[in-house]
Amino acid sequence: MSMIRDLRAAVRPTLRKDGATYDTTREAGTSSAVVDCAVYYDGVRLRSDEGLTPGAAIRQARRDGGFAWIGLHEPTEAEFAGIAAKFGLHPLAVEDAVHAHQRPKLERYDDTLFAVFKTIHYVEHDELTATSEVVETGEVMCFTGRDFFITVRHGGQGSLRALRHRLQDDPELLAKGPSAVLHAIADHVVDGYIAVADAVQDDIDEVETEVFSPGRRGVSRGVDSARIYQLKREVLEFKRAVTPLLRPMQLLSERPMRLVDPDIQKYFRDVADHLARVHEQVVGFDELLNSILQANLAQASVAQNEDMRKITSWAAIIAVPTMVCGVYGMNFDYMPELRWKFGYPLVLGVTVGICFAIHRTLKRNGWL
Repeated sequence: MSMIRDLRAAVRPTLRKDGATYDTTREAGTSSAVVDCAVYYDGVRLRSDEGLTPGAAIRQARRDGGFAWIGLHEPTEAEFAGIAAKFGLHPLAVEDAVHAHQRPKLERYDDTLFAVFKTIHYVEHDELTATSEVVETGEVMCFTGRDFFITVRHGGQGSLRALRHRLQDDPELLAKGPSAVLHAIADHVVDGYIAVADAVQDDIDEVETEVFSPGRRGVSRGVDSARIYQLKREVLEFKRAVTPLLRPMQLLSERPMRLVDPDIQKYFRDVADHLARVHEQVVGFDELLNSILQANLAQASVAQNEDMRKITSWAAIIAVPTMVCGVYGMNFDYMPELRWKFGYPLVLGVTVGICFAIHRTLKRNGWL
């Protein structure tokens, strides 16, 4: 602990560089996108004030054998350029980190691992509608080096502040270095997938119950196709976050890497298992929604056929008096029973009798 106290004392607002003093709070290139910046030695955070800049953090980490963890939120190209230069980040990775909407992946550039994670957040809603947003996505880009770890976050969701505090409460794990942080973020993201999958399952169960509810007629009491299709689109967005991440997690859990501690690699296997389970769920959601959508369309088609049969049946019944009225509406002098006293009631009786017989026949056959 004495060594840690010495390191704490060594990191002060004024540091020496080549025999000269300078204030770290005035270092050029400090980015307003930096949300947290710290140096860790043996899993213990050495400095937490806002005066520590990324440049000062990496110099301190390299001098004393610790690592720097820099957190950024939606940096611009200009804001990230200075940090990328200080840490020697590859231009292609920097371009991907600045511009969001990247596919989940794991790439290696020289002595740096670049990982992209899609964060998923479930949007609470009282009722699923045709315009309901079920999931919101964000992105976390991670640069893992020997003595630094940089996170670039995009989107309003997926804050890593609570994760950082939780890791700081476990210095034994954090002492494993930047790869421990990479595992913690991967585990955090996949745990979020599990929670969202459970919530989406409830929405799908609700839709399925309404579609196949007893006594449902047509789409008046059930779910319209637009609501099912909207849920399917949200599940597809969820799938785009989960599926591409399978390969990176497999690599991190199975292939030895210089930047990943062997002890931490074992933990990646657990994350890969959880991710595989979520992937199976999401694929199942997609297939189930396809079946529900097809069943809903089939039910709507059946309901339309039933309505058409009813309309046709009543048209057939109404055709009888229409025909009779049409015949006796012709202005001929000589027509059967035209001058007979009982002609009118007889025609009415025959008409009603024929209509009744047609109605009974159609009802017996299930058309009415």
